[in-house]
Amino acid sequence: MIKEFLDQSPYILLVLEVIYFTAVILLAVKIIMDTKTTSKTLAYLLLILFIPLVGIVIYFVFGVNYRKNKFYNFKFEINEKIYRDIQNYIEKTHLESLDKSKDQLREYSTTVNFLYNAAHSPLSSKNEVEILVNGEEKFAKVFECIRKAKHHIHLEYYIYENDGIGNQLAELLILKAKEGLTVRFLYDAMGSGQIGKKLIKKLQDAGVQVSPVNKITFRLLANRANYRDHRKIIIIDAKEVFTGGINVSDKYINPNPQQYWRDIHLYLKGSSAFYFQFLFLTNWVFATETIPELSKDYFGYEDEFKGSKLVQAAASGPDTSPVIMLSTSSAILAAKKRVYIVTPYFIPVETILNAIKQVAQAGLDVRLMVPEKGDSVVVNSAAYSYYEGLLENKVRIFFYKKGFIHSKTMIVDDDFSSVGTANMDVRSQELNFEVNTLIFDREINQKLEAVFLEDMKDSKELSLDEWRKRPKYKVFFEHLAKLLSPLM
Repeated sequence: MIKEFLDQSPYILLVLEVIYFTAVILLAVKIIMDTKTTSKTLAYLLLILFIPLVGIVIYFVFGVNYRKNKFYNFKFEINEKIYRDIQNYIEKTHLESLDKSKDQLREYSTTVNFLYNAAHSPLSSKNEVEILVNGEEKFAKVFECIRKAKHHIHLEYYIYENDGIGNQLAELLILKAKEGLTVRFLYDAMGSGQIGKKLIKKLQDAGVQVSPVNKITFRLLANRANYRDHRKIIIIDAKEVFTGGINVSDKYINPNPQQYWRDIHLYLKGSSAFYFQFLFLTNWVFATETIPELSKDYFGYEDEFKGSKLVQAAASGPDTSPVIMLSTSSAILAAKKRVYIVTPYFIPVETILNAIKQVAQAGLDVRLMVPEKGDSVVVNSAAYSYYEGLLENKVRIFFYKKGFIHSKTMIVDDDFSSVGTANMDVRSQELNFEVNTLIFDREINQKLEAVFLEDMKDSKELSLDEWRKRPKYKVFFEHLAKLLSPLM
């Protein structure tokens, strides 16, 4: 019927073609004007030109720049308002910590000053730090600390699943809410799609305040979901913090040895809690449009802290500059001996890729540990496309074979460590809400080195000659996937 109609009215088809091509040209102009990076611009242009209609849909779902949208202008305003309210706490913490540790931080002063000036992130010196390996160690410590909470518990998670560990944590939150504590829980609607309305209602009925960071009605059409809250944070009584790579899900406690999940988390106690509290509360106000009273119960207690570890957080999101990307590359370029990186997804931005290659070519011991097989064929292939160039530049690459390694860690020389939520991919570096914790301490560096070396026993090192022998069709698919890597 449509064919007959078009045969009888050929000019209508011509008009439709003109409208379509005009729309594509206008969209191409919009992409060129709005998209900041050349790689992303080219990727989106290729999509709309070579995959008609589908490419346009992909752009409007994933490519619209919400940093220019009023939606995030509100977030900028919130950040500045809350910062002004706690500015004295932040400045006092930073300046005192910096004064005590100038000699210790000489190699990383650029990174430290950048984080403070670009993201209001203070250096804090009164901290205890504990490395938690896998969910088995994390959740035992989390439950212990939550049971002792006296005033408030704040949680912010990318993935929270309605399973055994999720329900154990929920029951504990309900208990503390009934005791009269303030319990606030933020979750990412995209990542926590399996949390379930019943569990949310159960929490709310018990007095737990619950909200998604970005409300999503239709998941496939929700381009706000392009900016996901990938953070994993728990703050207890403005003193204790849990953060790192481990979400709330049974798979992180390894109930099935055949599907081993390898990850790293941090327990912090001390003045570093101030900034994590700031991050949580800015997202809470953004999500709920309600501003809690910022009393000493949320920012204070510094005189009680006994720790001595130097800690600073690097946080990025749609409301900031790419702080994690720039601080990571700054720390890598400050290296004098070694850089050890663990990441589940290695699709790096050029800034970090070039920094890694530069220090490796300078003769430093540079090692990268990644899963042998990721959880996406396309993402895995895109990552593979970078490995030959790294090997040519003397970077040692290790495929972790025991299971899926989900850690996001980096150690530089003997005194710098990073444990965070951010993967080394474009999404984490440029789009998501993320937070990495930087620790300037030899003891923590040595512990993470020991974990890295232990994981090397369950890994296979790649050789350049062997890697070059893989089938040509795989190489082609990897390079094809690399073209889409700016969109992943």
